Amino acid sequence: MGKIIALANQKGGVGKTTTTINLAASLATLEKTVLVVDADPQANASSGLGVNIQEVECSLYECIINHADVRDAIYTTDIDGLDIIPSHIDLVGAEIEMLNLPDREKIIGNVLAGIQNEYDYILIDCSPSLGLITVNALTAANSIIVPVQCEYFALEGISKLLNTIKIVKKSLNPKLEIEGFLLTMYDSRLRLANQIYDEMKRHFQELVFKTVIQRNVKLSESPSHGLPAILYDAESTGAKNHLALAKEIISKNA
Repeated sequence: MGKIIALANQKGGVGKTTTTINLAASLATLEKTVLVVDADPQANASSGLGVNIQEVECSLYECIINHADVRDAIYTTDIDGLDIIPSHIDLVGAEIEMLNLPDREKIIGNVLAGIQNEYDYILIDCSPSLGLITVNALTAANSIIVPVQCEYFALEGISKLLNTIKIVKKSLNPKLEIEGFLLTMYDSRLRLANQIYDEMKRHFQELVFKTVIQRNVKLSESPSHGLPAILYDAESTGAKNHLALAKEIISKNA
């Protein structure tokens, strides 16, 4: 049974999509079978893995609202063993359309149930909100990775997310665990970055990944080429950081 991991933080610009793309590519490079589910209407994970959004005929939206067969929504990528269910701008309206559906919080979980056995890892890239689609992702997931940007307001908002996780755990998904807090955009030269790292370690101890994702130009450039960093420049710091993260997750789940 594949492990479903949601990447969520209602704060935008913390590196959720970058982490999703590059962690997925790194896991696949380590010979794991991986499915990325793009649950963000901006569809950045889709384009970042080389999917032409204009040509997508079946996306997560069709699976949620039109009950399309999930297999019709699975697209392959340039990396062996890495597939994606792309997103679409229509997903913006899906939350309103879902309001009247039965078991509305469990729709994404039901969509993925039939294919969970076919992958080692399923990574859900959530939008920067705590709306119904994100609640669906948390209800479907076994665990959650919380990317945290190394900046002044980083710790703000985590309490809101933790509260949402608590509510989901209590009423919808008792098996939901925190896989870990991941520090992103880390610059060891900045005192602030080190302070935030220490603060996170003090608060969350073992839940903070040993791996940190450093600020890296190649990591920022690679999505515009529709490639994860490992294909764009395998020797870059960004590629190496995510490979280390993938190894940490595999050993944690061994």
